[in-house]
Amino acid sequence: MVRRIVIKFGGALITKKDEECVANVEIIRNLCSVVHDITQHGIQVIVIHGAGSFGHLKAKRWRLNEGHIQDLEVVDNECQSQTEAVEQVRGDMLTLNSIVVSELEKFDLNVQSHPPHAWARNLGPNFEGSLEAFAGNNSNLVHVSFGDVVDVDGDARFGILSGDDLVARLSLELPDIESLIFAMGGVDGLLRVPPHVAQDGDLIEEWSPEVDYEGLHQSDIDVTGGIGLKINRGHLVAQSGVGVHLVNGEYPSRIFSLVTGESWRGTTILP
Repeated sequence: MVRRIVIKFGGALITKKDEECVANVEIIRNLCSVVHDITQHGIQVIVIHGAGSFGHLKAKRWRLNEGHIQDLEVVDNECQSQTEAVEQVRGDMLTLNSIVVSELEKFDLNVQSHPPHAWARNLGPNFEGSLEAFAGNNSNLVHVSFGDVVDVDGDARFGILSGDDLVARLSLELPDIESLIFAMGGVDGLLRVPPHVAQDGDLIEEWSPEVDYEGLHQSDIDVTGGIGLKINRGHLVAQSGVGVHLVNGEYPSRIFSLVTGESWRGTTILP
């Protein structure tokens, strides 16, 4: 069995937050280049990516994170109901996913994509859905999935399954996972002060629950849980013995350094 890691490409990292459904292709390409380099060391990578402007903006407008809302009216020239919004967000996520997959394939990697709305239902870290499709384990095979709108039991009908919940289950339940890495946008890791005033010395290199931190949560568009959900799920995973780390994805070489045991800059979540 080869070594295996899970990397979460943050949605705010790989998309342009102020433009609906615009990918930051240069950053995606750089991240995929590092994934390739890691696989060349005999390590399998499972990639989960966020939604960013491909999902959060429309989902926020139509309150998809709240489930079905009877007679909800929204001023939107592109769709007329939550049902239409669900299908459009799913389609937008497939478009973003196709960009990530395409960039990975340019490095001659064998990529298998697993859209959650096709195999998962219900929400949270205990969502339902078999992880059997992710079982294939060789260093040239890259599994890819993403945060998505999935079916939910009961009156809610649907909801948003966060990529942070996906990485938690994958890291906890798949065999041989040694690390979970959150590649974030705009910050080097967890900070003691708000990001816009942070200096180099404000980085929290090791975090445990008694350590206070400040995070950037884009509440105007985010419909999952922002940095708080990442920390919650990351701490859950760390308690199982899997290494959990937060890295600035704008410097993908830091991910490579982390995986290969070299010096790197970021935050480790302690168990």
